[in-house]
Amino acid sequence: MTAQLSEVSPPQVTPAPSPAEVKEKRQWRKAFAFDGWGALALPLLVFLGLLFVVPIVALIAKSFTDPTVGFENYRAIFADSVYVRVLINTFVVALTVTVVTLALGYPYAYVMTLVSPKWRALMMVVILIPFWTSILVRSFALIVLLRDTGVLNTIAMNAGILDEPMPILRTLPGVIFGMVQIALPFMVLPIYASMRSIDPRLSLAAQALGDRPSGAFWRVFVPLSASGVAAGTLLTFVQALGYYITPALLGGPKNMMIGELIVQQVSTVLRFGFASALAVLLLVTTFALLAIASRIVDVERILMGRS
Repeated sequence: MTAQLSEVSPPQVTPAPSPAEVKEKRQWRKAFAFDGWGALALPLLVFLGLLFVVPIVALIAKSFTDPTVGFENYRAIFADSVYVRVLINTFVVALTVTVVTLALGYPYAYVMTLVSPKWRALMMVVILIPFWTSILVRSFALIVLLRDTGVLNTIAMNAGILDEPMPILRTLPGVIFGMVQIALPFMVLPIYASMRSIDPRLSLAAQALGDRPSGAFWRVFVPLSASGVAAGTLLTFVQALGYYITPALLGGPKNMMIGELIVQQVSTVLRFGFASALAVLLLVTTFALLAIASRIVDVERILMGRS
């Protein structure tokens, strides 16, 4: 009996978890906690999974498998100077639209902070009108406005400013003009939101300390509105990269952007794999820009409105 008891191993004592491990487990449980209210998000998650995630995965797969398995579609993009020129033109147009939109949107948002509530409401309605009108309708309206026999050329010729119609339609300025009027709300609204949170007494304090009004504006007000400028610039540039309807209607073959090239490859040439590669390239570029921007500014805060 004594020999049998001696052969029994002593019970092993499990060490108590450290406070750091307990805290980490609680964080994981909190992150993956699921209650009754969380069930309300399930329809949206299923919707996004079926109509967003699945098509993107299929798009990526097609870019590597159609017509052959490999990187042939991506090599074809950079092997032809025509496609490279389209990519360069896309970034040039998007950057130009962003700069022009910022130059127009920042003063507009600043004036909104200075005027009376009545005028502010009117200016807000004016800037929100594009949201209430179809992009296709606005683009066709711009064709009527910008064509050789359109409103602008007719007024200029009747006033004696021009002797003959100035070509605006099917040109790069026409594309930029159309894209700017669509992107303007996305620039103005974030900038105005950041400007409204700035205490006007800060500029008055700078002037009381001996600075000029213009100096107080550039040294105090403009830096404090930088978050809104970053948000508006990011939204405008990312959207401008993927514009299709406006460049297709207002531009010409020399001003083709990547969105037009994708549609052309799908509907005319039937190169679905190549079009998928172009779409994946545009998607990767967008995510890369967001990643770079997150290194400079707090993208989550300026886009989601978090403090």
